[in-house]
Amino acid sequence: MTEQTSGDTPDPATTTRPATSPPPAGPPLPVLHTPEDGVPNVVADERELDEVAAAIAGGEGPVAIDAERASGYRYGQRAYLVQLKREGSGLWLIDPIACPDLTPLSDVIGDAEWILHAATQDLACLAEVGLRPRQLFDTELAGRLLGLPRVGLAAVLEHYLGISLAKEHSAVDWSTRPLPEPWLRYAALDVEVLGELRNLMGADLWRQGKSEWAREEFEALLDWSPAVRAEPWRRTSGINKVRTRRGLGIMRELWEARDTIAAERDVSPGRIVPDAVLVEIALSQPHTGADLPRNRAAARYQRQWLAAVRRGNELEERFLPERSLPNDGPPPAKAWPDKNPLAAARLAAVRARLTAFAEEHTIPVENVCSPDPLRRVVWTPPSTHTEEAFAAALAGHGVRSWQREIVAPMLVEAFAEARV
Repeated sequence: MTEQTSGDTPDPATTTRPATSPPPAGPPLPVLHTPEDGVPNVVADERELDEVAAAIAGGEGPVAIDAERASGYRYGQRAYLVQLKREGSGLWLIDPIACPDLTPLSDVIGDAEWILHAATQDLACLAEVGLRPRQLFDTELAGRLLGLPRVGLAAVLEHYLGISLAKEHSAVDWSTRPLPEPWLRYAALDVEVLGELRNLMGADLWRQGKSEWAREEFEALLDWSPAVRAEPWRRTSGINKVRTRRGLGIMRELWEARDTIAAERDVSPGRIVPDAVLVEIALSQPHTGADLPRNRAAARYQRQWLAAVRRGNELEERFLPERSLPNDGPPPAKAWPDKNPLAAARLAAVRARLTAFAEEHTIPVENVCSPDPLRRVVWTPPSTHTEEAFAAALAGHGVRSWQREIVAPMLVEAFAEARV
């Protein structure tokens, strides 16, 4: 296999059917249970890592990469297993806890393309161990651009390769050591056929005239990092029941206390105590352990919860959180007809064009242009309503070049058409 970048033009003859066609009817699909060459041993020391680096360097073409985390079990999103496969190099499983610096692998991969499925799930944890791509192909994102009805790895493999992927170990605790062989087999399968899948999807992207769209989207992922949320405690499930600023101050203190405990114990915060219990404590504002909810976790850390309630009650009024975060964007679209009828008419006109384009090109409308930047530009448009001005305004909100070429003319037409 020769190396192929995401912008190369693939041979359309390499795919058997267009991406939008349904899988053929018939008997149940064969299930892929084991990699062709079996399940390799897990690499767990530096000497073995050097052997992996030499093998990867001796291979050719793209590198299929995946990572397994212990979401829901451990604090944070670190990788507990890394899987790689390259033509001529074989398939490798690496323990990044035993080998926390995988920079040697990044060095030998160099400019070769990474193939991942749902890249944003793994890029951050791979970067933590020294693995950073210089170019990539995301099979999940490719599936969205191609208009596939389902874009999970199992569904995409069914569509393109006519096989079913066993997924019975998708939610296990990957921090377990040693990892059971069935889990390793499952993990290895995640990269076993990514290379073949990538070639078929690349051919369909070319066939549908979407190769450049995909190239820009994949290139944007190279600089992707998880969003840092302002006041993450506000995402506590059920927090809408807490209606006073004092209650929210207590809620914040409780959330931060739980987060500290979770980080110290390296346990998922939800396993320390569920959100519902924190909300109950914030509402009841207990003064003694006997006042706490009848819950084992609440009793185990009662000192921390009571101290958090006390801190929240002692906060000066000026330090209490507001009931909601200030919004720097436009109001909800449903309020536009009353607040700004002209903007509402313009938004409706451009949305109609976007919907028609998305249907014609078999692509989710949100992949043509995300709703937030579109609303911002329509609500606060540039002073001149030209394609160039709209394109510049969209670029200021992170809209990609290929998207701007499609959406800017639509905005010009919508602004000229809309009347109130």
